[in-house]
Parts: sequence; structure tokens; C-alpha cells
Amino acid sequence: MHVSNKYNVPCSRPRHLALVVAAVAAVAALGSVTAAADTTVTVLRIESSSAEKRYYEEVVAAYEAEHPDVNVEFEYLANEAYKTRLPTMLQSSQRPDIYYTWGGEGLRDQVDAGFVRDLSEPMRDGWQDIYPESAVRAFTLDDRVYGAPLYATVVGIWANTALTEKAGVDAQAIKTWEDFENAVMALREEGITPLVVGGQDGWPLHFYWGSLVTRLAGGEGIEAAKNGENGGFEGEPFVRAGEMLQSLVELDPFQPGFMATSYERASGMFGDGEAAFHVMGDWDYLPSKQRSVSGEGVPDDDLLFVPFPEVEGGEGNAQSFGGMNGFAVTRDAPDEAIDFLRFLLNADNQRKAAATGIFVPVAEGSAEALETPYARRVAEILDESGFHQVFLDQALGTSVGATINDISGDLAQGVVTPAEAAARVEEAWQFR
Repeated sequence: MHVSNKYNVPCSRPRHLALVVAAVAAVAALGSVTAAADTTVTVLRIESSSAEKRYYEEVVAAYEAEHPDVNVEFEYLANEAYKTRLPTMLQSSQRPDIYYTWGGEGLRDQVDAGFVRDLSEPMRDGWQDIYPESAVRAFTLDDRVYGAPLYATVVGIWANTALTEKAGVDAQAIKTWEDFENAVMALREEGITPLVVGGQDGWPLHFYWGSLVTRLAGGEGIEAAKNGENGGFEGEPFVRAGEMLQSLVELDPFQPGFMATSYERASGMFGDGEAAFHVMGDWDYLPSKQRSVSGEGVPDDDLLFVPFPEVEGGEGNAQSFGGMNGFAVTRDAPDEAIDFLRFLLNADNQRKAAATGIFVPVAEGSAEALETPYARRVAEILDESGFHQVFLDQALGTSVGATINDISGDLAQGVVTPAEAAARVEEAWQFR
């Protein structure tokens, strides 16, 4: 049946409409195919400074310009939330494609659970050649590579020289543990809080115990303990580290209520000049400024980064303690995730990161672009180090790491003896 107009001429409008509808449907179908072809790569990262976030945004924009069919989205979680939520996320449909990792036994747990994609083959294609062997080793398990390095971190002493000089302390001259304790006593006598620490989170106090263990036992001693040699984690270096931490606490070095203070709060307190020292990783340079009330933190002219003190007779005095931080790819992630990760961590982008001062990259030649004296000092420490020990709460796995963080706080509060603390670490290692 035809529909006619008033002139009784057959109207072709319905057929025309049908053609238009068909054309629109075809375009819509094409659009849906195009949309379906788009790939989203999600990256999960621990909360970082605004400067580092801007850097990632620039890298993502450059990558997406070259790959218009790929969308890259960064998501951030606060440090403690990241540690508690990541295991659950990896087991769910909400798992990210790429996630931040410290390597070590924690990464091994995730690999053993089948959550992590093997990067050995992509790495062999010239990718790993731009990194030091030690950086790749941090993400290598049983001769297979499960992560790519972003940057190395070093735990040392951030010093506010405007405060140390009031007490007659030359922060630059602190070389030994005895020097450090003497500086703490001089500051306390002057009425200046020597140290700020975020004891609530556990891991900042582990930086004391872990750094002392590294100085006393060295990497070989820690590895021997893992193999049950020399008394395991109940051996002399581990007990001695607890004794030295408790001896420091007897000097009343920390701010009031240090066990109720988070890392973020402690970082801001140091930035506000509320303590002379902050034993923390080199990454705290920008965060401590941003978390301060003024937003500017300790003026650069009053700021020093001092290596963690040596211990007389220690096996690891020439070694460093900190992180080898990078990214892993989850098992079901698309190939585009590996491609983006390789782009993010290439030498050019690492040099750009170095130039901004947000961290000390490990890619070959990137350290040459470092501009701040603190970043250059960290690079020097890493170059001078014969071995870089990864944070013990990460290197020894999740369950042992939690025990190490707990005993560090318990030692600082005096609720366990050094021998009891070491025994708890050994027990956790045996039953991991």
C-alpha cells in the first residue's frame, strides 16, 4: 500500500526514510565496531606527588597520540590502602592491567598464585638492556622476569640544617651510628625534637630495623638467614638491630604520640620544621613539601639527604637499603599493556623523569638529567653501593613483612625484647 499526497502522487518518502535509517544504522554499527576496537589499559599506582602525576599524564598523552585506539588510565591508592587492597583486587575482575610492585617475595606470592604475566620474552628483545642487571634481578624469579624497573629508592636521613645548626650538629658529618645518637642527644638538650616518624603505619619504623640489619648482616647475611644458616633470623645481626633500635628510643628521639602518627602526617611535620631529622626514603622530597602547612616545606638551602649511618664492624656498611620499584603486568592484560609499559619505562621517558626531579630512574644514562642535589646524592649512593637490599617487608613476602613491621613498632615501644622480636621473624619465615 502506497501513501499518497493530496495530488494523489505516490509518495516515496517512506522508502527514503528507510534508506536513511539503514544508513544511520550502518554508521552506528561501524561506530560500535570502532568503539569495540578501542583498548583501555589501567595502571594502579601508590599515591604519588602531583608532579609525578603530571609526568604520567604527559607520558600517557604522548603514547595515546601515537596509539589513538588505546586509552591509558592511571589510578592511585594511598600506601596502606594499596597494600591491603591489592591482593583482593588481583583475585577479582577489577584487577588492573599494570600495577606497582617492589618485587621480592611479595611478587613471588602473586606469581605463584597465577596473577602475573611473564615478561621474559619481551624483555629479551632489547628492553632489559637499558637497565642495570641488579634492577632487572629484583623482578626475576627462577630465571623468569615478571616486572620492569621504574626507579630505585634509598633510605637515608633527611636533615633540616636550620635546626641541627642550632644544636651545634653538623648533619653532613654524621657517618656512624654513634654520630647519629650523639646528634639526637644534642638536639634533645637544645629542646629540638630530633626525629619525626609515622609509627602508626609500621613500615617507617621498619626502616630503622631494616637499615640496621642491612648494615650489620649485609645482603649475604640476610640471604643466609633465609636459608636457615647462622641461626636464621634469630641470628646475632637481627637481635643486635633490635638492641640498637631500643637504645635509640631510650634517648627519647621521636615526637610525642609517634605511634599514632601516620607516614603522611610525619612527612608533613618534617616539612613544617617540627623535627630536625626524618629517616625516610629519598622520594619524600616533594611529598614533605606538599604536605606541609605552607606547601613549601623545608627550604632547599636548609635541606640535606645523609646516608644511613654505618655500624662498626658491620658486613653491609658499603651497601644500601631501599626499594627497587617497578611495574608488573597481570595475567589477562592485553598486549597493549606491555607495549605501554615499555614506552613508559624507555630511556627517553626516564630521562624526562630525572629532569623533573620526581625520582631517580635506573635506565642507562637517565641519572645525567638529575638536577637537584638530593637526587644526585641518591644516584651517588646507589653507584657507590656494592649491593642494594630491597625493603625487608617486601623482600621477604607479605606475611613476613607484616611481622617485621609489627616487631619494629613493638621494639620502639619496648613491649618485646630484641631476641623475642627476632624469634617472631624467624617463626613467620618458617610458616610463610
